[in-house]
Amino acid sequence: MLDWSVCDHSLVLVLLPYMLNSSPANMVSANRMLVAGHRCPAVRSRLSPWLAPLMYGLGEKIILPTFFSKIDIIGEANIPDEGPIVLAPTHQARWDSLLVGLLGKRIGRYLRFMVTADECLGVQGWFIRRLGGFPVHVRKPSVKTLRHGVQLLQDKEMLVIYPEGDIFRDGIHTLKPGLSRIALRAEHSRSNLNVKVVPISLVYSEACHKWR
Repeated sequence: MLDWSVCDHSLVLVLLPYMLNSSPANMVSANRMLVAGHRCPAVRSRLSPWLAPLMYGLGEKIILPTFFSKIDIIGEANIPDEGPIVLAPTHQARWDSLLVGLLGKRIGRYLRFMVTADECLGVQGWFIRRLGGFPVHVRKPSVKTLRHGVQLLQDKEMLVIYPEGDIFRDGIHTLKPGLSRIALRAEHSRSNLNVKVVPISLVYSEACHKWR
């Protein structure tokens, strides 16, 4: 349940310059990860042509202004407006995906999300799967999931991966290897693909209402 009463709750999104280290050692590690299990069935994700514009619009015009008194974005120019992009946000709250989606809306691009498998169940899962989300088992990601991430980058989509793998409110935790493997494998798969990884820090003021 969420208490929707208005409060002085603000947020700062800090976007850092993109980075990708495509050293030979990293390329070998990424290839080993994806070559095994090549017969796995494919994972698919899609964007509903009517639901995505509706939900992005509701988020920007109604939901976020209702809860947040101010949203500051620092470094928005660090997000390229075209080409394959991986957004790598910190993960502190359920709000994060909505807020990162706002960045995509501002530059005119819909996002694809790698989402924990538990969140892709029930009614919530129905929406997630039609808004570009696809499931991943964080502790043991399948080859088919990682390959789908690679395919999205090959198609020059903007992919969101939370590198910590879960919500943490006590600082940055150890990063999972999936993001680097997907980005490096995509970069290695095609010449001049030029994958960009953009780290994002979401900094909330003291929360006055929480999901519960």
